[in-house]
Amino acid sequence: MEEQSIQKELSSYIGKMLRDNFGRGPETVYVSIRKPLITVYIRNFIAPMEKVLLSEKKEDIVHRTRDILMESLIPEIKAYINLLTHMEIDQFYYDWGLHNHSGMFVAIASDRSELESLVSDPFPNKELLHEEINYIGRQTEKVPEEVLSIKINDRTYAVLRTGILITIERELVRLGYREILRHAKRNIEKRQLHNSMRLESILDSKIDDAFVSWDFDRDKSIIIFIVNPNQSGGNVLDK
Repeated sequence: MEEQSIQKELSSYIGKMLRDNFGRGPETVYVSIRKPLITVYIRNFIAPMEKVLLSEKKEDIVHRTRDILMESLIPEIKAYINLLTHMEIDQFYYDWGLHNHSGMFVAIASDRSELESLVSDPFPNKELLHEEINYIGRQTEKVPEEVLSIKINDRTYAVLRTGILITIERELVRLGYREILRHAKRNIEKRQLHNSMRLESILDSKIDDAFVSWDFDRDKSIIIFIVNPNQSGGNVLDK
């Protein structure tokens, strides 16, 4: 099956799956494939009850409910991706931008050689982006042991981090407090990403959305930026 057909099939499948399980589907689902990565950008996805909860400042309840549903849906999504693409999905991440009713899924296949080839591709200001991600890490918990980045398409950048957990966070994971840790890190890291004065300048585009997710067992994390290349990010590269 051609890549464009795969993207269309996967987009349709995920839209229907979300509608069947959440009671309302997204307005649009954009699928991008750059092996071994598949990104799924979801727009205008919010159920009526979730709107009420958000209006009452109950974001935590929305996140918890979606997390419970996603636990059962992720194996199904991975299996369908494998059926369509023959890619064996090794890592799966997701995050929601509740403030603008968006979401992001990221599937990463197990082919290490493809990933190494992909992260070696250059793009403008790549090293500056790594420096800013390290700077943000220093402000929140620790500088990652490794930062890799990929320009998936003109609107999508992925930043992969390894070695992000400090000792107390590893202990929280061991003790079973994953949800509390995820909630805390989501609030802190997304606040730092949104408050960064340099990211839009580095990417030379307005950032429409920023997503972040973690795999605590592997001590890994991914950040996804959705940018608007038609709107410049200005020029404030000096700290």
